Amino acid sequence: MTSPLRVLGTSWCSDCTRSKALLDAHGVAYEWIDIERDEDAAREVEARNSGARVVPTIVFADGSVLVEPSDAQLAEALGIAL
Repeated sequence: MTSPLRVLGTSWCSDCTRSKALLDAHGVAYEWIDIERDEDAAREVEARNSGARVVPTIVFADGSVLVEPSDAQLAEALGIAL
């Protein structure tokens, strides 16, 4: 089963690493998609960001999106206390 939270990013992106670390630390399930290995995901990121490959692009089950969120923004969206 696919996780309702999808994190689209790249292996070298420090913001992606930071967001994944927050999710992991709080036991939040997510699907990691490397846009350098998945061209459909890269196109999705571009479509959501006016043609730019801005990562992480985090897509929630309800279709809402956070792009390059701070830890505080991501925690708030997930209802996690920091």
